[in-house]
Formats: sequence, C-alpha cells, structure tokens
Amino acid sequence: MSLQHILLCPGQGAQSVGMGKSWHDASPTAATLFAQADHVVELDGGARLSALCFEGPVETLNRTDVSQPALFTCGYACHAALTEHGGETPIAAALGLSLGEYTALALAGVFTFVEGLRLVSTRGRLMQKAAEASKGGMVALIGGDEAKANEVCAAAAKGQILVPANFNAPGQIVLSGHAEACDRAVEVAGAMGLRATKLAVAGAFHSPLMAPAAEGMARALETVEFRAARCPVWSNVTGKPHGTDAATLKSLLVDQIVKPVRWDACCLDMLSWRKAHGLDASASLHEMAPGSVLRGLMRRIDRTAEVTTHDAIEEPQRAKA
Repeated sequence: MSLQHILLCPGQGAQSVGMGKSWHDASPTAATLFAQADHVVELDGGARLSALCFEGPVETLNRTDVSQPALFTCGYACHAALTEHGGETPIAAALGLSLGEYTALALAGVFTFVEGLRLVSTRGRLMQKAAEASKGGMVALIGGDEAKANEVCAAAAKGQILVPANFNAPGQIVLSGHAEACDRAVEVAGAMGLRATKLAVAGAFHSPLMAPAAEGMARALETVEFRAARCPVWSNVTGKPHGTDAATLKSLLVDQIVKPVRWDACCLDMLSWRKAHGLDASASLHEMAPGSVLRGLMRRIDRTAEVTTHDAIEEPQRAKA
C-alpha cells in the first residue's frame, strides 16, 4: 500500500510567537524558505518576517498584513522540512482555511512559494487596509446552525452589514459586519439562547466590507500564471475541489475575501472523497504548522478522522479528531 498525505493548512488566528522556529533550526530547506521570505516580504520599519515569527512581538505578528505571509511561510516551510527529514510522500489532496487555501494551492504546485508569498503579502495588506477603513468586527456564535446564524444577522443588522463569515464546524459559526451590528448580534443571540462572543480581530473579514480588498486582489491574481494542481485542492467558497480552469480558481479566491468560508463543508467533502477513492487506510491527514486549530475543528466535524499535527519538529502529535 502506497502511503500518501492529505495536507491541512491553517489560517489567520493560528499564529503564535515562536512559530516555525524548530523547523527553521532543524532543516536547511526550511531555513532557506524563511530567508527568502525575509527578502520578499517588505514590512514597516524594515522588520524581518522570520524575526517576527520567532520572537514577536505578538501585537505585530497578529497584524493581518504580517500574519498572512507569516502563516504561509510557516506552513510551506513545515512541509519542506518534513520532506527533508522523512522523504518525499505523495500529496493526495490539500485544503486550507481562508489564508491557508493559498498554502494548499502552493503545495499542490499551482504557483511557486515566492509567487504565493507575494500574493498573500498583497492580500494581507489589502485586507488590513479595508479593515482599518470599515470599522467592522466579528462575533463567534456557538450552538447554532446556518439558519439560526442567518436569523441572528437579520435581526441584528438594522440596515448595516452583518453576515455569516466562517462555518468552521457544526455549532461553531462566525458572523462578520459593522461593529455596531456585531454588538447587537451578541444581544440577539443571547435572547435566542445561543452563546455569542465578540472576537479580537482587525475587521469584518469574509464580508462585503472587504470589497475593496477583493477588487485589489483580483488585479494581483491576474499577474500570476496558475498551473494545473498536482492533487485536488478544496475551495473555501464552494466546499468542493477546484476545477482545472485557472480563471475560475482566481475568481473563487477573490470571492473568498467577501463570502463565507465553508471549512466544515470542505472537510466533509474531502473525507467523502477519500472514502470514495479507497484511501481511508493509505491517505493520512496532516496539519501543517503552526498550532493544532484544524485538528480541534476536525474533532467537531468528524470524530472518526485522525489528524497528525506538526506544530514543532520535536513533538508531532497524532490524535483522533
């Protein structure tokens, strides 16, 4: 039986100070990738991306324009280091949460590391700018389904923007929109018997308030030639694998900035795909660095799935999700 990997790539929110350092220190290939990132990514004050990953400060690392290229670099370098240490293992499929979709596409060969790094750096800057201009926020809604989320949004919007933005797992949905609408959503959800908490984020991601960022990203994507993926990669927007048409793929990446991320649908469809292709025993799930956020979400999506995390080289963890 030929072993293969299905790669899960984290998105914004998974970042933490120290991320990627163990891979950098243990792998010349990973170290080279971080050095490339330092050269490609231009940050305020001449800061180095690798230094922010390894040493912080956390306030800077958490900025959207920093965390996005940092997460992309860390995830890509993690996979390169795993390959360097354990040998080449075929990638059966790849999927990533929000920003992580770019990491998944790069690992599938749709664009190079440097091309992807430039794209996510642009994406981060555009989303940071749109966030600062729009005075938006996000609210975590626990215990409701999509219908309940839509009901909360309809009751709390009051003429402002408020939409479901992330379908992370059953009973875990994030709403996004104007800050005042988010405040009202907490009250409305409480009255409906749901738990709701405002999130400490820069803006209303995956909502129409990100439209200026989506317009800028459409122009940036046109500058990069997309290649055929070596394996299926799931779209956050549709919850299904991308097709072979590059223009459609780019259009979905633009839509992803203003439309909901359907991570639960991506995971369920991937697991069905794995079973339909008889890969349950041979294609294991591996979460790239940093963190173990996606393993935690998989625990809610399908407890029978197993995810191995690779936050650091010393302690890869395998646990039933």
